[in-house]
Amino acid sequence: MAKNKKVRKIILTVAFIIFSASVVIATAVNEFSGSQNAAELAEVHLNGWLVIPAALCFIVMICLEYAKYALMIIKTARKDAFSRKEIWRLSFKTVMLGRYYDKITPAAVGGQPAQILTLRKTGKIQNGMATAIPIFSMISGQVTFLMIAIPCFLFSGIGNHYPVLLATAWIGLLFYAFWPVMVVGTMFFPKPTAKFINLIVRLFAKIKLVKNRDEAIEKVEAEVRDYAKNVKMILTKPVLSGGVLLMSLFSNILVSFIPFFVLKAFGGDIDFGECFLLSICVEAAVYFAPTPGNSGVAEGTFYVVFSRLSTGYVFWAMMLWRLFSYYIYIIVGPLIYLHQQIKKRRVRK
Repeated sequence: MAKNKKVRKIILTVAFIIFSASVVIATAVNEFSGSQNAAELAEVHLNGWLVIPAALCFIVMICLEYAKYALMIIKTARKDAFSRKEIWRLSFKTVMLGRYYDKITPAAVGGQPAQILTLRKTGKIQNGMATAIPIFSMISGQVTFLMIAIPCFLFSGIGNHYPVLLATAWIGLLFYAFWPVMVVGTMFFPKPTAKFINLIVRLFAKIKLVKNRDEAIEKVEAEVRDYAKNVKMILTKPVLSGGVLLMSLFSNILVSFIPFFVLKAFGGDIDFGECFLLSICVEAAVYFAPTPGNSGVAEGTFYVVFSRLSTGYVFWAMMLWRLFSYYIYIIVGPLIYLHQQIKKRRVRK
């Protein structure tokens, strides 16, 4: 059985790599084949200074994520548990490892467990709070994204030009809303929420997405109850919960600014407001993609949407966007583990 699992894992990994590479190659061929695109390749010049605001948006966004974790650790841990330097180091490691596991696991299911384990390993944060901090960070990000996306989808009129993209984005919002709705429902309406979870799992069981129905229902209900209990710990501190929500809101906004600057840097002709709306749509549309880090799906969606509006290096703009949204975390994650191993060896010596 162990051998079969290993073989299956290798096959799935190879299939994922081939799928992602195929999408990137297809977009590159489509971008640079033909006389018109060949002319664009020769004529368009990179506006390098526009990469700077894109990088700044990314840096500020990451700093806000560090600040969220640092604030939650300060407010929930013992006052003498960590020095200021230790808090920022722990926040950096927790955020980056969480993002790394989000990017390498299907549907981003590995981030929160990795963060919970990182916080628990310190031995200075209670297990319940070590669970509450990453879960509340995740839920605050999802809630604030919904606060941005729903008004954009309802009142912008973007569906008149991109009906398929908007329909897919609405489906993505349902996935975004799932855990926040379940957690809030469990806190205030436990019985109706349990019935709803039961209904969803039964539906998945009928379409063969869930094997053991009763076991799955019990597991999901237990997880939601645990999440709700831990989130209540944070919500009892209004200044803390409000600060985290505010930082999550600005973090989501900054992420949606990046595509505009990278498209402009590579010669794209696009309006800021329209680009912001499309960025929100793309982010929602690829959320439920089952590939690690939405790879393949995210690249393809970005190219299909923005190639209609932009001229120039749309392919390279897409790659730069994925550098900020995906590849940086894939690079930094292993570097953190390498640093940890070096540190452990030094301690042993």
